[in-house]
Amino acid sequence: MSAVLPVLVCFLLYVVGYRFYAGYLSNKVFALDDRRRTPAHVLRNDVDYLPTRRFVLFGHHFASITGLSPMLGPAIAVIWGWAPAMLWVVVGAVLVGCVHDFSALVVSIRARGHSIGKVAEGVIGPRAKGLFLAIIFFGVALAMGVFTLVIAGLFAGRYGSAVIPSAGLMVVAAFVGYRVFLKGARIGPLTVAGFVIQLVLVWVGAEWPIVWKNPDGWKWILLAYAFAASVLPVWSLLQPRDFLNSLLLYLGLGLCYVGFFTWGPEFAAPAFDPSPEGAPPFYPFVFITIACGAASGFHSLVSSGTTAKQLDRETDARMVGFGGMIGESLLGLLAVLATTAGLRGAEGTSAAALWREHYHDWNAAAGLTAKMTSFIDGAAQFIAELGVDPGLAGAFIAVVVVSFALTTLDSATRLLRYNVEEIGEAVGWPVLGNRYVATSLAVGAIAFFAFYRIHGRPAGIALWQIFGTVNQLLAGLALMVATLYLLQRRRNPWVTGIPMAFMLVTTAVAMVANLRDFSHGFSFEAKADGRPVPYELFFVAVVLALLTAWLLVEAWRVFRRPRGAYDGLEVFDESGSAEP
Repeated sequence: MSAVLPVLVCFLLYVVGYRFYAGYLSNKVFALDDRRRTPAHVLRNDVDYLPTRRFVLFGHHFASITGLSPMLGPAIAVIWGWAPAMLWVVVGAVLVGCVHDFSALVVSIRARGHSIGKVAEGVIGPRAKGLFLAIIFFGVALAMGVFTLVIAGLFAGRYGSAVIPSAGLMVVAAFVGYRVFLKGARIGPLTVAGFVIQLVLVWVGAEWPIVWKNPDGWKWILLAYAFAASVLPVWSLLQPRDFLNSLLLYLGLGLCYVGFFTWGPEFAAPAFDPSPEGAPPFYPFVFITIACGAASGFHSLVSSGTTAKQLDRETDARMVGFGGMIGESLLGLLAVLATTAGLRGAEGTSAAALWREHYHDWNAAAGLTAKMTSFIDGAAQFIAELGVDPGLAGAFIAVVVVSFALTTLDSATRLLRYNVEEIGEAVGWPVLGNRYVATSLAVGAIAFFAFYRIHGRPAGIALWQIFGTVNQLLAGLALMVATLYLLQRRRNPWVTGIPMAFMLVTTAVAMVANLRDFSHGFSFEAKADGRPVPYELFFVAVVLALLTAWLLVEAWRVFRRPRGAYDGLEVFDESGSAEP
């Protein structure tokens, strides 16, 4: 079957969703109004709070949420077929993911830019804040540990060509930040110059790749970068790097989709396979494996963490929050296409046979670095259809992948630092309010998961399995906070309540499945050799289940109150300050 018509339908759904549904949410449900001052103006300190032009902030937000996950999740989940992956990436994004990101951003700016965990304290109660912070800390540290693991594997493997462009971009971004913020230079010419330098660096990296086959060494370098990016002011590295990176991704997405339509390939994968050999159940794990790109709780941390502190006007939330998620969904859709239709076998080998070689069973499909390689190869094939040298196309896509993984790593480390600071405030430990101390704890937690091994091997899919569950749990909980907020304001709660119910039920089923598998001493990755998974994973699954159950009980107590009783809760007024 040709892949072109389904993709055109997906594009139409994006346009309709942004034009009509985002407009309804902005104008009718949350009633965005530019007369209200945002936290970026009220609390401006030029370190974390800084009013930012919406196009620059869109680039930062887009780059921060667009890490490895929207490419990695679909590249694994297509083992169940291209149709369920495509439907969840597109329909899930418009009806769940975009609503989640947008509502988390708006609720946060109405709450002085506080994180979603802090907002939970206001709409649910003080215990909810502590539970939220604990779940967030674990989820972000685990996810960034996996990101560090995969990036290090790419650097030490086939894609040393991405090292020079990635490092060079940091230098260029720091220079742009210095010139724009401290010297008042015009951003336009610097943007053009910086983008051109990026493209030159891609060519340099392809010609002179860095060959260092030491994944653990790369992990330490990445962790050192994450520490520096967390403690520096946002204008010095985070904003300019993310903005320049977003331009690289726009170009990459554009070239890939133009190449796709030029080629007009057919799907090499089946439309639907409910029971691949050795794979976990289709439901709920297709919705857990594909998180970013469809719906991701991590996005609520970005929306209510760095983005809410930089939003210039309330109405910018539609473009940044809802539109940014559509942009990431486009990348998730590309991942589906690259791994199901972007295959061109050698002479005598069909594309379908090549796909079966990569996805003949779960163990073959579940290798994280291997699946990123599948995405890179497929996306590079689309660009090669435009006449670009395949080697240069592969190097370019590798730079896009690594660059966006790094932008998520630096933003997430900062978010984890905020999380540690809020934990310190909650328990009365002022030392955790020091950004260097908080960042050290954040980077230490990330390092634990980056170096965590099972039977001497990187934990890989076992950690991804838990991350997916925690990530979707956070999405459901963030939607729960938004739903309670809307109930308190007497506005339509169904726009967030229905997605919340779906995410929480799906996550609960996944948690039960994880507990069952880990209690038997196996993960889906370890079944091949029959060796038991260490008890830590079962312990983690139990703790997460208990924290979630407790938080849901706290929320249920609020949901059960009569409609008029919500007036007694602490809510946030329309100027972003807390009402007594």
